[in-house]
Amino acid sequence: MKQLSREEQALSQRPDAVAMLAEVQAWSAINTGTGNLPGLEQQAAALADAFSALPGEIALRDPAPVEVVGTDGTVSQKAHGSHLVLSVRPRAQRRFLLTGHMDTVFPTDHPFQAQHWLDEHTLNGPGVADMKGGIAVILAALCAFEHESAAAANVGYDVMINSDEETGSLSSAPLIADLARGKAAALTYEPSALPDGTLAGARGGSGNYSAVVTGRSAHAGRNPRDGRNAIVAAADLALRLKHMESETLSINPAKIDGGSANNVVPDRAVVRFNIRPKGEADAEHFSRIINGVIAEIENEHEVSIHLHGGITRPPKPLSPEAEKLFGLVRECGAALGQDIRWQASGGVCDGNNIAALGVPVVDTMGVRGGAIHSADEFLIVPSLAERAALSALVLHRLSGGQ
Repeated sequence: MKQLSREEQALSQRPDAVAMLAEVQAWSAINTGTGNLPGLEQQAAALADAFSALPGEIALRDPAPVEVVGTDGTVSQKAHGSHLVLSVRPRAQRRFLLTGHMDTVFPTDHPFQAQHWLDEHTLNGPGVADMKGGIAVILAALCAFEHESAAAANVGYDVMINSDEETGSLSSAPLIADLARGKAAALTYEPSALPDGTLAGARGGSGNYSAVVTGRSAHAGRNPRDGRNAIVAAADLALRLKHMESETLSINPAKIDGGSANNVVPDRAVVRFNIRPKGEADAEHFSRIINGVIAEIENEHEVSIHLHGGITRPPKPLSPEAEKLFGLVRECGAALGQDIRWQASGGVCDGNNIAALGVPVVDTMGVRGGAIHSADEFLIVPSLAERAALSALVLHRLSGGQ
């Protein structure tokens, strides 16, 4: 294990825990549910101001167009917030990518909007762990890296804070792909997989779909046989999807929209479902057979089905390069007195998208906390400075500094 040099000791001591906590509390007070565009705009402005402490250029990037399927089966465009990008030394030969997200799962009408202390070290509040705490870690780590590591001048990096991670990063996926290409390594600041700081290693994939079923309307009493019941066909599809599951592919039929009065044969329904393939072969298998299943239902029920959506998070196995990066994080943790471990996770994040481009990534470099996506979400406050010191040291050693 490499011990800390004098330069590395300065790196690990620089993060200001008091300032980081103040940032998290100020940012948590801004509602940034993925659909709250004014809140996201306010948060982006606050982040642009905070990250101006670093060298480089800050830009707000427009979201890519995203189609959504309504309850009536019609397709429309959904608006998203802008994404913040900081680019530092873009001409450096060796560059890294650090990513986070400013959105949360709590819309403006959600009852969970305020913070309170659970004990002297634990803060409960919306987004404090997922992931406004993680954004504070990015900023503090990079400030330490820039001010204390001589190696920083020889490398470059991009920081991307998107506004739609909680809904699948559909409007930021092209930006993530563009920024990830050619990077030596990436760090993503989702909270740790467990409150003890355990990281997420391999991840499965995720895909979201909407199947629009079109049948034929008729009177349920006078001429029901002239109708083609879209809800019955939709229910058949939901059952068949569930029967397609295997040990390495889970499928969750989540919702069926459609129907009207009891005396009308429904002519429109929408089946929404999510799939979780553990590996790329499972994703490919689903893609090969789903069209055949749909064709059978169309034939048997005399309806038409149009499938929207796809795999938004490719499976993320641990490549040899990724294992090497995890090893470096563990080595740095040990030098700081932090026991770093990792385990496979059923969740997905932007790390899936980055890894799909062949870039090694550790995607749970954020704070220790837990109960995310619930009103019980909490941040273990000492982990702010702890994780910032870890990232600063990882960046230093990735850059060849000793």
